Amino acid sequence: MFNSILVPFDGSNGAEQALQKAVNLSIICGNVPLTLLTVYRHHSVLEGSFAVVRPDETDSLEDVMRSHAKAVAEQGKLSAVEAGCTNIRALIKSGPTARTIVAVAQEHACDLIVIGSRGLGSLEGYLLGSVSHKVTSLADCPVLVV
Repeated sequence: MFNSILVPFDGSNGAEQALQKAVNLSIICGNVPLTLLTVYRHHSVLEGSFAVVRPDETDSLEDVMRSHAKAVAEQGKLSAVEAGCTNIRALIKSGPTARTIVAVAQEHACDLIVIGSRGLGSLEGYLLGSVSHKVTSLADCPVLVV
């Protein structure tokens, strides 16, 4: 049925539901590889400048965001393992969310993307469209929106 499944994961309720569906599909399809992806966005120059007013904090905003993304991905991976998934890897990437999801699906030859209908999107998502909507229009493979 499917040979490799990608599930974007941001820690939201929608992403958790999508992860559980992806785990079930992975198991049903004979324990096919499941790739969990957490994407964090690049910060703007303005956001980066706020680090200047916090001299006691030495981590860059990029480092903080990467660290948070890693923790979210590990949480998702643990949740998948607890649900019975034994063939899972967790990745973190930086970039525009929808395009990064599609690029990772292509790079890892995933033939299904399972994504939550609503995540932790910003006001921009309400104005310009949700990540799941953008992924469905950009992806070359089937997308299951949960």
